[in-house]
Amino acid sequence: MEGQTDHRHTPDMAHAQPAHGGHAAGMHGNPAAHGAHQDHHAHMVADFRKRFWISMALTLPILALSPSLWGMLGLAAPLAFRGDAYVLFGFSSIVFFYGGWPFLKGFGEELRKRQPGMMTLIAVAISAAYFYSSAVTFGLPGMGFYWELATLIDIMLLGHWIEMKSVLGASGALEALVRLLPSEAHRLQADGITEDVSVDDITPGDRLLVKPGERVPTDGIIVSGQTSLDESMLTGESKPVEKGEGAEAIGGSVNGEGAITLEVKKTGGQTYLAQVMDMVSRAQESRSRTQDLANRAAVWLTAIALGGGFATLFVWLALGRDFAFAMERAVTVMVIACPHALGLAVPLVVAVSTSMAASHGLLIRDRAAFERARNLGAVVFDKTGTLTEGRFGVSDIVPLGTLDETACLRLAAALESQSEHPIAAGIVRTAKERQVEWPLASNFTNLTGRGAQATVEGQDVKVVSPGYLREQGIQVQHPRLEALAAEGKTTIFLLVDGVAAAVFGLADVVRPESKAAIAQLKAMGIQCMMLTGDSQAVAKTVSKQLGLDDYFAEVLPEQKALKIREVKARGLTVAMVGDGVNDAPALVESDLGVAIGAGTDVAIEAADIVLVSNNPQDVAAILGLSRKTYGKMIQNLIWATGYNTFAIPLAAGVAAYWGLLMTPAVGAVFMSASTVIVAINAKLLGRGGMAAPVAGA
Repeated sequence: MEGQTDHRHTPDMAHAQPAHGGHAAGMHGNPAAHGAHQDHHAHMVADFRKRFWISMALTLPILALSPSLWGMLGLAAPLAFRGDAYVLFGFSSIVFFYGGWPFLKGFGEELRKRQPGMMTLIAVAISAAYFYSSAVTFGLPGMGFYWELATLIDIMLLGHWIEMKSVLGASGALEALVRLLPSEAHRLQADGITEDVSVDDITPGDRLLVKPGERVPTDGIIVSGQTSLDESMLTGESKPVEKGEGAEAIGGSVNGEGAITLEVKKTGGQTYLAQVMDMVSRAQESRSRTQDLANRAAVWLTAIALGGGFATLFVWLALGRDFAFAMERAVTVMVIACPHALGLAVPLVVAVSTSMAASHGLLIRDRAAFERARNLGAVVFDKTGTLTEGRFGVSDIVPLGTLDETACLRLAAALESQSEHPIAAGIVRTAKERQVEWPLASNFTNLTGRGAQATVEGQDVKVVSPGYLREQGIQVQHPRLEALAAEGKTTIFLLVDGVAAAVFGLADVVRPESKAAIAQLKAMGIQCMMLTGDSQAVAKTVSKQLGLDDYFAEVLPEQKALKIREVKARGLTVAMVGDGVNDAPALVESDLGVAIGAGTDVAIEAADIVLVSNNPQDVAAILGLSRKTYGKMIQNLIWATGYNTFAIPLAAGVAAYWGLLMTPAVGAVFMSASTVIVAINAKLLGRGGMAAPVAGA
């Protein structure tokens, strides 16, 4: 029968795993350095909070001593005494120099860099208000506006406080990663006695004891013990993962019920956790097209604010209004046009989305590529190890005699439990999954190149290849045999006392999540395709099972990039999803390269995004997050700039004829309100979780 594979001659179905080291070894993820950066950020939050409350306390007497405020309300000032103007000047001076210091300092830094921006606008606005009011106090004709100055600084400080707090909160997931590693480890000495040492003193080759409930200190291989590891904070896998001897353990994961001995493989910047932190940090720092757009808009808005402010001053003076009125209009224009919210619009969304993705095991290496993902027209998956598990599993059991499927599987598992062959492992695994218990087998013998035999419950049981049947002259007829061959499945036969009892069809096991992943992507309007080196029959079967739009079979690794080029020639923006090794050329050729199932080997140079787990649904999740992230960026840019279209003209006084005048304080409220809205909107990105949106979302 053509298309059937000899039992003991199995094609290599799994791709080679990426080698340790490489780019990973050159990474410099440093939890301590990141912690210091976060401490500095927290100090800035505390500083803005302190300055705000002190300035707010001083603002109360300033309001009580401001005759212009009470006159506007038609009331007499509650505090009026000889020399009150100088007391008002004194309180206002403290607010200006103490409360306004962060803005004045920032103004100096922007001047040194020759990059005028947000701080320049604020500094110019409060300086104009303060020095003009001071001149009025000491003899210049006009009306000072100390209360506008004080409330303006208060609102600016409040806006910055909220902004800094939001940015600090946005990095919460990353900061949580920093805290995952313990400071000490139990190192085993040659005599078997443990000693507690600093994690910094651990070197590759050391053996560590990890007790139940403790965090794994660093990446390594379990050399003894059986346990379950909670890797949810690292990979997004919600259920604890059962692991025993030979399995990899990731530093930062939580040990379950059993004590394990770990041989250290990676330390410092080479560990998975350090690489994740480095990737997240670089992604947050990398520029995207939307960020460039925001920066260009900020430069233009700065020019408009400064130019508009001075133009407003000169126009009102030319129209015959007094200097105090003209200056107030100019200051208000500069305040309302401040690109504070604009500068915050994109970075906050980037911080939230990157940290959010990292906490779910989705690592963004290139922000621009991640942003392009929203426009994807097609996703091309590698088959083996991506859509499938890269291992044999029983797909069909066809009874040929009186025994039913369960009885046949029971006898085959009893025999194959004595073998280490991949097909044997597939049969045993299937029996476990179906909760079929099998008896002990005796007199096990390997039939080289043909199968195996043993005695099970007094019966002579063989599991053999089609070649063995031909050699022995055993004829088997069943309509399902040709169908299995047409589907490209490997077939083996169960013989009981020399009589054919069943035929087993085996194939590369399709991941349970693959069908859901394809359905989610198609619901998002994305075509789903597959690349594989397997035969046309195998590719057609998997494609039909998953509902793919297209597939490419019998493709050699060096031909995969060509196939990606063909798909792009259809006018589609293409993502390639593979394991990052044989698929590297295709990952580079695609518009978005996604490495899936990287495990601890996250430093895959060819990929733009690395998905830690083997779940194809993460592809839909990352594409959904890309769309949501871009949507939030655009919303924030609109919030940050849209209000200027009507606010700047009002601030300049175009509606003064109708009695509509916007004071600097009201201008500050508008500007700060947009900042707060932008910050809250960015934080709301995480509310919907990581589920992929439906079409049109």
